Amino acid sequence: GLATGGEPDPKPTPAEQASDRAIMRRGLEWCARHGITSIQNMDGNLHQLELLSEIETEGGLLCRVQVPFHYKNFMTLDMLDKASDMAERYNGEWLSSGMVKVFYDGVLDSWTAVMVEPYADRPDWVGEPLFTPQQFIDLAVAVDSRGLQMAVHSIGDGAVRAVLDGYEAAQKANGRRDSRHRVEHIEVVTAADVPRFAKLGVIASMQPPHPPGSMGVPLEPTVSRIGPARWPLSYAWRTLKNAGARVVFASDWPVSPIDPILGIQAAVLRKPWADSDPDQSFSLHESLAGYTVEGAHAEFMEHRKGRLKSGFLADLVVLSGDIEATAPEALHTVRPMTTICGGKVTYQA
Repeated sequence: GLATGGEPDPKPTPAEQASDRAIMRRGLEWCARHGITSIQNMDGNLHQLELLSEIETEGGLLCRVQVPFHYKNFMTLDMLDKASDMAERYNGEWLSSGMVKVFYDGVLDSWTAVMVEPYADRPDWVGEPLFTPQQFIDLAVAVDSRGLQMAVHSIGDGAVRAVLDGYEAAQKANGRRDSRHRVEHIEVVTAADVPRFAKLGVIASMQPPHPPGSMGVPLEPTVSRIGPARWPLSYAWRTLKNAGARVVFASDWPVSPIDPILGIQAAVLRKPWADSDPDQSFSLHESLAGYTVEGAHAEFMEHRKGRLKSGFLADLVVLSGDIEATAPEALHTVRPMTTICGGKVTYQA
């Protein structure tokens, strides 16, 4: 799914299928152990949905899983038929699709993220996008016209702008709807693009473990690559939230640790790189909401999960201590003791 957007070829043998199921069961157990009841698995494919469906039939599905169709830049728009088929086939509370995942750019450390202005340490280079702006607009209009959601990896401020342009074009072409298209990562953004998230109803999907200086991530080379002029709008969770954007938190596992509590701690402890930079940290309750309420909203499931509320799904986590009474620096010591998904105990310490 990550490499090609497609399926295993040749089709796996029964033995390979069983091996894949066993690996996925281990992954589900790893999620449940960390107090996770819902996953949006961005780099999956139809094969993974089929494996998960088999695991569900066997009674072993420990988390609710959403898997998008992965659209690559060598594909043609008619291939979105598969995304529509996946959405139609998988639309339950335990397994769902309904989303198209796309990479618009790469990452800052290899100068492959797309910037508006050149890199601070490479003044002749802004990165190279995986789609032309027009290609992406055509794709966004086509995906949106099918009633599907989009989630686009966009790390540089140039990529973020191009993706927002695509979503805006889709609204103009197809009419405004509650699409909840997503921009993934947003490691750098321009001041001009910050208010567009709320205006367009676009979700800012961000990862507390990612900023250099957090959770053991080194400052260099990333902060020098971005340059001090862009630091105030780098990993700008608070700036986006204050501008009315819906900010959803996630791990980006296996790039970063899967543990939501470590992510919550990173969000609460976030420190500016320079005294003149704005504070982008979140409060404990904002961070918790980023992993619960906002995650449910991003899945169009805010009426069924994301809160402890009468009539909602019985997805909950019992922690080893009072997270509100724990010092921010010690949040990592609070551990999931029991995870319950759909009323079933999926992990017990």
